[in-house]
Amino acid sequence: MKLGDLKPYPGSVHRRKRVARGPGSGHGKTAGRGHKGQKSRSGGLKDSRRFEGGRSTLLMRLPKRGMRGQVPGQIPRTEYQVVNLARIAQKFSGGEVGPEELVQAGLVREGWPVKILAQGALEHPLTLKAHAFSQAALEKIRAAGGEMVLLGGSS
Repeated sequence: MKLGDLKPYPGSVHRRKRVARGPGSGHGKTAGRGHKGQKSRSGGLKDSRRFEGGRSTLLMRLPKRGMRGQVPGQIPRTEYQVVNLARIAQKFSGGEVGPEELVQAGLVREGWPVKILAQGALEHPLTLKAHAFSQAALEKIRAAGGEMVLLGGSS
């Protein structure tokens, strides 16, 4: 068998339908679109995913609000990844714990500022490094004999 001997399976190849090419084609005059109406015109039903019969689309009717931190003169809010003391106590028993260690433990993702929250108890004294601490977390860390290091550059 050679490449030139290959043929498509019988019935698998169809001739192209040539619409709007006269009455002899069987698809002349209205070209299979029927008579009049929006579907018969070029441009048809617009973008059918958004088009709603001419009325204002849902996208246009929804309120467009909520640009946080975009008002001139307003400082944009910093979005923190939060970690509770209970999760830290499960993974670490002592030493220094910073954002890099939290990433390796799978508690946070890399590249975002970290905030420590107070849910849970801390049994071991730890040196915690983070970009922010809740007030209750500070008290629990001090009560356990640990210390906090506040990191700068929350980006």
